[in-house]
Amino acid sequence: MKLEVKNLYKSFTNTEVLHGISFSVESGRALGLLGRNGAGKTTTIRIIMNLFEANKGEVLLDGNKFIRQNHHIGYLPEERGLYPKKKVLEQLIYLGQLRGLSSKNSKENALYWLNRLGVEEYKDKKLETLSKGNQQKVQLAETFLTNPDIVILDEPFSGLDPVNSQILKDIINEMIKENKLLIFSSHQMGYVEEFCEEIALINKGNIVLTGNLKDIKKEYGKNRLTISSDELSLDDLKSIIQKDLSQIARVIEMRKDFLIIELLGNNSKNDFLRSIVEKDIDIDQFSTYEPKLEDIFVEKVGEK
Repeated sequence: MKLEVKNLYKSFTNTEVLHGISFSVESGRALGLLGRNGAGKTTTIRIIMNLFEANKGEVLLDGNKFIRQNHHIGYLPEERGLYPKKKVLEQLIYLGQLRGLSSKNSKENALYWLNRLGVEEYKDKKLETLSKGNQQKVQLAETFLTNPDIVILDEPFSGLDPVNSQILKDIINEMIKENKLLIFSSHQMGYVEEFCEEIALINKGNIVLTGNLKDIKKEYGKNRLTISSDELSLDDLKSIIQKDLSQIARVIEMRKDFLIIELLGNNSKNDFLRSIVEKDIDIDQFSTYEPKLEDIFVEKVGEK
């Protein structure tokens, strides 16, 4: 399956919040939908889910208009939506039936997912009596209840400790291998890098970056190097580069243990290294810069 979001515009009370959002995601290739708070991620997801109607644009599945009611979709919103005063299993069975399962299948699926997520022992407890992490796992059980082919997860790791995060990571990886169509939204960039082959970065209602994450990282690391010295502080090394090697490279950033530099013009890595060696500087670290997604995110939208 291929889901395409094409040229979405959305306004609230004469204020336009989406300005032509476009991206696509295919089964078995998770998409990371990223952006600062208020960028337009949740509005975009709600349009896909047909909770909002776009002023302009369309959502297609395999080239046809996407009709949410015709598909099993697992949607985990950032704002949780279960009933705090209802028993866990009771409400999961009810919600499964609302989504088209028989009472028997709804109960079987609910018990499976409660067990898989390690909260079956709370099935007869009211949701409000559970810890935040366990409430999150019940919400995840509800998300996966119908064995959906399309899964949209908004901050799914919220409230989960490392052990439970690993359980969820295993489930997500299984779903990708099972060729599910997965949209994953999170501020935790490590998870996005782990799961997502593609990303779409929204800033102030506009797509500012989209494509294959490996290709994007390669482009952002192009002509950039990391360097440090055993004998010089980073400040001193930076001064030398700025004073004596300014025709070859410029310092982009100083990290805790190294400098990030960018080669200028047609200068190569060997040109820069040769110039450093000629100055008799003992190099401790010298390598091609491999940006993290967080670095790219900060550079594009300025979030510290």
